Amino acid sequence: MQLFVPGRLCLFGEHSDWAGSYRQINSHLEKGCTLIVGTNQGTYANVKTSTDKLIISSTLNDGRKKSKQISMNSKKLLEEAKKGSFFSYVAGVAYQACSNYKVSGLEIDNYKTDLPIQKGLSSSASICVLVARAFNRLYNLGLSLQEEMELAFQGENTTASRCGRMDQACAYGNQPVIMTFDGYKTSIAKIQVPTEIYFVIVDLGKRKNTLKILAELNECFPVPTNQTQKRVQNYLGPINFKITQDAANALKRGDAKTLGRLMNTAQAEFDKNLIPQCPSELSAPVLHSLLEYKPIQPYIWGGKGVGSQGDGSAQFIVKDGECQKTVTKIIERDFPSMKCLKLSVKP
Repeated sequence: MQLFVPGRLCLFGEHSDWAGSYRQINSHLEKGCTLIVGTNQGTYANVKTSTDKLIISSTLNDGRKKSKQISMNSKKLLEEAKKGSFFSYVAGVAYQACSNYKVSGLEIDNYKTDLPIQKGLSSSASICVLVARAFNRLYNLGLSLQEEMELAFQGENTTASRCGRMDQACAYGNQPVIMTFDGYKTSIAKIQVPTEIYFVIVDLGKRKNTLKILAELNECFPVPTNQTQKRVQNYLGPINFKITQDAANALKRGDAKTLGRLMNTAQAEFDKNLIPQCPSELSAPVLHSLLEYKPIQPYIWGGKGVGSQGDGSAQFIVKDGECQKTVTKIIERDFPSMKCLKLSVKP
């Protein structure tokens, strides 16, 4: 069986998925809300059953291959998942599948991945959903789409990673969805768009420390202890909820100009409220210099950071397909270390 799972672009609502989960402890917090769409890039693999082993091979961007064989034994799989190795995510999902369902082994030939890694586009969730889908389909588990997402989520959280629940929305492919997070409860609604909307996603060519960002923002929950922490909760709660709901309504109308304006608003509010809690990562000088870069302004409606933010990736809503080409050309010409990905959301 051949499978493809894309990455996911969080248009609005970064961090609000895990922030909304704290409502199970502090009911005064606002629900989390995110607007998500799958990327055109992702993880490709041929998969088949195996007798008693998890066999995984991956082709790296430079053409080299890495491979691993692990016995389909809960203890062995858990050990690999906890290592933080190249194959930990695969092992984490296999551990959950092995622990909760009657499955044997799996052989995965991950022959291509064209999604940038550690750039806020959920490359880890992409492989986790792919492995969950492989177990589901090859062993006829009968899991729904949301149950596949849950298996992938539990698998990724078996590793050293602590992702939120929005990442697994890549299971929906290129379909835009709005997700609401209320403690342990997650609600998902599909969004149909009437006209094509064009994006440019930019790999900034820098490194960021997502674990540090998450750790320092989580210090603000469930109950704030100072004004800085209160501002973090306010942004990830009511401010974000209103912006994201407005963005979902604009997307339903195909109103790219309003989406761009809301991106600018979301970034300004993010900077004001969240940078003081983690300035070393969220000040993101490369991101902000690109968002303000004058030569691209005539071709875009707006832009903001991606994922956990920081100097990982940027996203822009551009005016049309020609503007998408122009913005890509300008950025890759003027910033040789940056790479652009083109994304469009179609009716």
